[in-house]
Amino acid sequence: MLPNWHKQNWSGHASYGAVRFHRPKTVAAVQDIVRRADKVKVIGSRHCFNDIADTSGDLLWLGDLDSTAVIDPERRIATVNAGITYEALCPQLERAGFALANLPSLKHVTVIGAAMTATHGSGDALANLAMAISKLEMVTANGDCVELARECDGDTFRGAVVSVGALGVVTRVVLDLEPSFFVQQDNYEKLPFREMFAHFDEITAGGYSVSLFPSWQHDWVENVWVKRRVPSLTPVDVPRQFFGAALASAKPSGEPALDRTRTPCGLPGVWHERLPHYAFHDAWAVGNELQSEYFIPRKHAVAAIAAVLALREGLAPVLGRSEIRTVRADDLWLSSAYGQDTVAIHFNWLKDGEGVARVLPVLEAALLPFGARPHLGKLFAMSAAQLAAVHPRWTDFRQLVRQFDPAGKFNNRFLEKYLPQ
Repeated sequence: MLPNWHKQNWSGHASYGAVRFHRPKTVAAVQDIVRRADKVKVIGSRHCFNDIADTSGDLLWLGDLDSTAVIDPERRIATVNAGITYEALCPQLERAGFALANLPSLKHVTVIGAAMTATHGSGDALANLAMAISKLEMVTANGDCVELARECDGDTFRGAVVSVGALGVVTRVVLDLEPSFFVQQDNYEKLPFREMFAHFDEITAGGYSVSLFPSWQHDWVENVWVKRRVPSLTPVDVPRQFFGAALASAKPSGEPALDRTRTPCGLPGVWHERLPHYAFHDAWAVGNELQSEYFIPRKHAVAAIAAVLALREGLAPVLGRSEIRTVRADDLWLSSAYGQDTVAIHFNWLKDGEGVARVLPVLEAALLPFGARPHLGKLFAMSAAQLAAVHPRWTDFRQLVRQFDPAGKFNNRFLEKYLPQ
């Protein structure tokens, strides 16, 4: 870990203003900290790009809680410290013969950090990562521990799973599991936009998980990564053409980022070694990018992608890379996929905060007519009123915050701006 890593986010462009930093080793210690504090927030991998995790009071990191996953093979569930990273969790599940259905692009993020912001992978049949949670344990503002479960707590549970840290400190979660499986990723190059527009649904249904990587500067999508479930570690033959894109070598074109290694192509591996796109060389090093992402109702996907393509000249000076993924609908209140299948359009920006700030309003103006929802842990320019307009349960969630945290112990600038009480 770098010195003072807890004082800024992963990209280093946002500072944390906490007056005290804690690394509790037990849930009882978390309770004591919360009980004594005036203001509290939690950080994980710090892979958020706004001030969603900042606080003027006490900042917690849960990475020192017990990282052992307690697996119930008959019920196919695992109980884990909410602050565990996928990188630490997945090998434990694999050794027991189990898997998670879906994973993020990067395994260094924490399970609860991913859930709090509705982080996702890709796949027409795959929901965001928070949907794996069937129960959670949370320390509330008075220091008490409460449990909320999918089976018995209804709307309260559905409001709490994706809750941007506004309700309390989640210390444990129970995750749904499935039997372990193998995945092979294959790389296709130069998918013509005309083919993508004509066959979008067929393209995204072409694998267990499909990701498209356009730069928006050409009439084609540079890379399409198709991840397929396969029966063994023996490579399988795949089509040489994919809607006009050609099967490429195992090494995708383009210069790789210096801070990470790409997932191998054409070579099967266990689920947690192939579903993520990359592995960081050093997850604690300062990142060299900014990020935004917008979620479009699937029925508007082609039109929204065409609208972004029309902005290519304005995007070029500040954009590193982009990715298009699909996410199944869910019922979690603040989820970007609440109530509708969605298409996620992700932007890896160059580390140019002023340039990105100029582009975001233009990009959002193009996407808002399609009901775009932003990723709440990334950069966006939308107002509180605009967020409320695209999130049907936004007002209900504000009421849930008042119920769990009437004095605003977990409040911060982000929540004051977008969810004022």
